[in-house]
This record gives sequence, structure tokens and C-alpha cells, in this order.
Amino acid sequence: MTTDRRDESVKNKVKYNVVVTGSIFATLLWGSSIVAQESHQLHVPSAPKALPIPLESDTVSSDKAGREFLAPPPTPNTIGPTWAFSDPGEVLDNQDYTLEAFLSMAAEYNPTIRQSRLHINSQLNRAIQAGLYPNPTLRYLGEQIGVGGTAGEWQGAEIEQRFVTAGKLELSENKYLQRAKVAEFLAVAQQYRVCNDVRIHFVKALAARQIIDLKKELLKNAEDNLVTIRERYNVGQASRAEAHQANALLQQHRLAVMNAQNDYRQHLLELISLTGAELSVPSLNGELKSSRDLIDFDAAYATILAQSPELCAAHAKLREDLITVQRERVEWVPDIVAGTGAGYNFDARETTYSAMLSLEIPLYDRNQGTIKQAEADYSRQQSEIRRTELDLRRRLSVEYGRYLTAAQNVQNYETVILPERKKAYSLVLSSYKANRIAWDDVLQAYDDYTRARVEYVMNLSAQRTSEILIDGFLLHGGLQTPSGPLPGGHIDSVPKPR
Repeated sequence: MTTDRRDESVKNKVKYNVVVTGSIFATLLWGSSIVAQESHQLHVPSAPKALPIPLESDTVSSDKAGREFLAPPPTPNTIGPTWAFSDPGEVLDNQDYTLEAFLSMAAEYNPTIRQSRLHINSQLNRAIQAGLYPNPTLRYLGEQIGVGGTAGEWQGAEIEQRFVTAGKLELSENKYLQRAKVAEFLAVAQQYRVCNDVRIHFVKALAARQIIDLKKELLKNAEDNLVTIRERYNVGQASRAEAHQANALLQQHRLAVMNAQNDYRQHLLELISLTGAELSVPSLNGELKSSRDLIDFDAAYATILAQSPELCAAHAKLREDLITVQRERVEWVPDIVAGTGAGYNFDARETTYSAMLSLEIPLYDRNQGTIKQAEADYSRQQSEIRRTELDLRRRLSVEYGRYLTAAQNVQNYETVILPERKKAYSLVLSSYKANRIAWDDVLQAYDDYTRARVEYVMNLSAQRTSEILIDGFLLHGGLQTPSGPLPGGHIDSVPKPR
């Protein structure tokens, strides 16, 4: 479209210049006749205003103005560092990657998903360890060995076993099995974080790719504007200041293209990093526009309260803390230690037997402090559930506000702004072909239309981003270290888990 407009501009430049020059000449003649007719009127001249101090370059130009032709300012070159990653339009991997392909790679290669699964495995192993029965103790005993060159008075062996009471082992095992469920919900939350981030950066990369193309159209428009200004300058219809402004505008559009390319590279590299796979520059295959219905705030909040992995993990942790309280309340109940043995009495020259039974008397230590700590952890976790609910509502309100704003913009751009801008550009172009307006108006109308398309793409990206987060329980951070099932401050196990 820009090339057609440039060809049309070249075809009509001569005709436009002739018409404008003739109009200027006629205006001068008409103005001089009016001055002659009204020469009898007297006008008191006002005091001249103070003139600004000219720059040295302006002084030189004013000395030459009217005496010789000054060439227009040179067109600036593109300067600045570039990203060595690759050109955004260059595709090193011939395969088209869809969103599903990136999600599959992330599920296989993203290290945080494996870490969160290992948290589950760790708690299951601790549950096994906590439920194991104590090992028996075997002892060898000898008394007065070597006295008088004899084998001693008595030698024998004893075996001892601790019998755990009050269901402590079962409670300990259930505690860590419940903690494994907490780890499962946290692993689900980590999967949502990874998948949400993959979806978001896939959408942002698609949007950045479209914005690059639109920014290049604006750059072509700025180049057309510069050509027009320089041609008008050559025939005396544009000032040197206008030429400088056109140069600055061109450079600004070049910077806009470079910024858009940097954004595309950034989102593409973030997307590749989230998958955990080593990819060259991939080609993305997907749609930017959302295909789902508008999200209702109350329905979204109800879904989050019912299914949020964060909230499910908090409820599971509360059940674990309840088991912990039950376990600590029976810790003081003494275990029974029983033992028996047999040996040979060398003095009596006969086999003898022994038996032993012991238990600890909980006279002073009934585990009072640890019980109070476990009860405090349980109460604190109840408050944590409420805090999580409130925080989810706060985060949803922030994200839903962004979503609704973007959705409103998208709808209005689709139904009103873009059609109106496009129609305005078509009418302006038709008027230019009929010699009713100047070429500058055509360039401005096309610039306005293209800028509206850029804003539309940006709103599409914002809508999809918020939509992904709301549907994904507001979770993001696909490369942050996954949290474990034990919050800070809670009781952890001793060498023998309980």
C-alpha cells in the first residue's frame, strides 16, 4: 500500500508543484492590487519586537539565503548497537512451532517442574521413614572376664525392643503423607506458572512480530514524508527547518522499529528459556486474537476459590498441622522397652536367663512446649487460608481491571476506531487523486491509521495476557524456585521423623 502511494506521489508531484506555484503567483498579484487600492489608509507601525539571538549556523544560512541554492540537510544514518541474537525476520529453524509444541517442551524440559515433583517424592520417603518400627538392640555381656585366668563369672547375650505406644508411628506417617499432598498441590501450581508464562510470552512474541511490521509501515511513511519535504524544499516550498524536522521524525521511526525488534527478541528468548529446550530462532504459528467469551469477575473468583492450587495447598497444610497437633499430644506417652537374655554362669556351671522391662516416667516433661507450638502453627495456618483468599481477590481485581480495559479497547477499535481511520484514509487518498488536498494530508491519514492498528495489537496482547492469568489462577514465574510444602517457622522433623 505504501509503494502504491509513493508511485502516486511521484506521478502527481509535477502537477502539484505547478498548481501551487501558480496559486502563489496569483495570490501575490491579488495582494499587491489590494495594497494599491488601500494606500490612502495610514497605519501606525508598532514597535518592533526583540529578535532572538541567532545561532552561528543560522547566521551563515541567512547570509546565503536568496543569493545561492543551499542543499537540504543530509539524511541521517541509522546508528546504535544491535542485538547479536539474529534478525527478527530471520528464521533459523524451519519448523513452525505452535503453542502446544512449546507447552510440551516445557513439560519435559523445564527444571522447576522436575523440582516440584521431587518435593513430592521427598515427603513420601519421609512418610515411609516416619512409619518404620524401631530396630531391636542386641547386646553381648561378660562379667569379670580374665579373673584368675578364667573365662569370667558370667557371659551371655541380651536382646531389647522398644514398643511404640499411642499410635505414634501411624500419626507420624499420616502427617508426612498429608504433607506430600501439600507438595502435590504446589507442584500443580508450578505447572500453572510454567504454562501461563509460556502462553504469555508466546502471545507477546506474536504481538511483537506484528508490531514490527506496522512500525516498518510507519517508517516507510516517514521516508515518504522526507522525500516530499526535500522535493518541496528544492522548489522553494518548504523551509530548512521542515527538512530538519523530517530528518528527526525519520530517525524516531527508525528507533521505534529497533525497539520493536528488541521486544520481539526478548519475548522469544524468554519463551525459549521457559521451555528449557535448546532451540534456534523458531517460527511461531498461532493466533493473537482471543476466541473465548468475555470473563465474568464473580464467576472467575468463584472458580479460583474452588480450584486454586495455592488455596488447596493451604487447606491441605491445615490438615497436616492438625495431625501434627495430634501427634505431639501423644509424644509424652512413654514407650515400653522390653528385653531378655541368656548366658552361662561359670561359677554355678549352669545356664541362666534375664528379663528387663522399662519405661520413662513423664514426671516433668510432657512435651508441653512443643504441643503449644503445634497448636500455634495450626491457628496460624487458619489465618493463612484467609490471607490467601483475600490476596487472590486482590490480585484478581487488579488483573481483571487490566483485562476489562483491554477488552473494551479491543471492541471499540474493531467496531469504530479502525473502520473510521481506514475510511478517512481512503477518502483522503481519493481527494488527493482529485487534486483537492495535499500529499501531506495523505501521509498523515495513513500514519494515524497505522498507529491505531499498533494500539489495537497492543490491546489484543494485553487482553490475552490478563485472560491467561485469570484462567491460570493468577500464577506466573515459570523459572522461579518452586516452594516446598513446609512454610517457614513450622516444626520440622528430628532425625527420626515424627
